[in-house]
Amino acid sequence: MVKAIIFDIGGVLIRTVDPAPRAQLEQRLGLKPGEAEYIVYNSDQGRRAQLGAVTAREQWAWVQRRLQLTDAGLEEFRAAFWAGDRVDHTLLDLIRSLRTDYQMAIISNAMDDLHDVVARLDPAGDLFEVITGSAYERVMKPDAVIFQRTLARLGRAATEAVFIDDMPANVAGARAIGLAAIHFRPGLDLAAELAQLGVRVGE
Repeated sequence: MVKAIIFDIGGVLIRTVDPAPRAQLEQRLGLKPGEAEYIVYNSDQGRRAQLGAVTAREQWAWVQRRLQLTDAGLEEFRAAFWAGDRVDHTLLDLIRSLRTDYQMAIISNAMDDLHDVVARLDPAGDLFEVITGSAYERVMKPDAVIFQRTLARLGRAATEAVFIDDMPANVAGARAIGLAAIHFRPGLDLAAELAQLGVRVGE
């Protein structure tokens, strides 16, 4: 029986719905399509930041040097980089409706500023019982360890939890340790998917 529901953040609770600002940023800086995201998150340095080997502050300082930006230029880069991102308030409303009956948690591959991101999603600090970030744990999804640590903090077996992520590899990693997992895509009726797994939705 499902007792806990675990969410990813990027690509699920926060998504890039308008790619134009980031594309315009790349064009302005002479970068290839997708290169800004690669530099920030998917480069070797970006992965080091998500593994906690460097801080978020150090990561952004590296981005500034990498792109030869002034301090003002870095702030403009960051603003444009996230300008197309939106919080999915419908999903947050779903979480609010479920949290009285289920434990809610987050597992995110993120830098060490994850708690600041969660605070913007949940200013009252009452939606998520456990917040697991890769930089804090020094391990990233889809490694089994990050799922197992989260389950231990929730006090749940894998068979008592559902994990939701937009990346197929992370979904597969969760399923490999016995978690039920949902591959999230824009437009997915998540409430219906959860109901199929036995979650009481809208009761």
